[in-house]
Amino acid sequence: MVLVRLAAPAEYAAIGELTVAAYRADGQFVDDNPYEHALRDVAGRARHNEVLVAVDEERDAILGAVTFVLPGSDLAELSRPGEAEFRMLAVDPAAHGRGVGQALVRACLARAPAHGCSAVVICTRDFAKPAQRLYERMGFVRVPELDWSPMPDVSLLGLRLRLPAPAEPAAAAPPTLPAEPAQRSQSAQCSQSAQRPQSAQPSPAGPLTSSSAT
Repeated sequence: MVLVRLAAPAEYAAIGELTVAAYRADGQFVDDNPYEHALRDVAGRARHNEVLVAVDEERDAILGAVTFVLPGSDLAELSRPGEAEFRMLAVDPAAHGRGVGQALVRACLARAPAHGCSAVVICTRDFAKPAQRLYERMGFVRVPELDWSPMPDVSLLGLRLRLPAPAEPAAAAPPTLPAEPAQRSQSAQCSQSAQRPQSAQPSPAGPLTSSSAT
């Protein structure tokens, strides 16, 4: 079973190496790319962001990782107020097919509302078809105006997922008042009926109606 939790500092080095290996396996870059330094600096990005790790719950082996980012963070690229994003999603090539990437994405989506975010935005390489299919299955849609290029020959596609509005809490039921004893109630009704002139008897009441108006 795959468990997603916050990464522990003792795991940062392993996460950095896994992330570099995943980027290489996906064809993101070849050896000695300058971006490898940023991928390995897990401690640096954990200072102001949340680094999540996916582990095999039985063996406690690291299967993947992702960084959850809020607008205004040092790692924020696309997010505006009210939007979260995640970056550096990486899955151990040996763990492909186990739903690790999906579990990491779901963990980020679950965190966003608690920070007041109503959407999550991300970017992905234009040739990363498996990642694009995963995001599409999970509800992300292409937003061409978010496309950008951080350097020559690197094209990133922007995507957004709007989160459902939180459900409103159900209204509390009105308190139930204790009923009066039946004998006293019957006596009171009879007394009132006897004191009311015949001509003042009320006409039969019509049907009661109620209306209620997400």
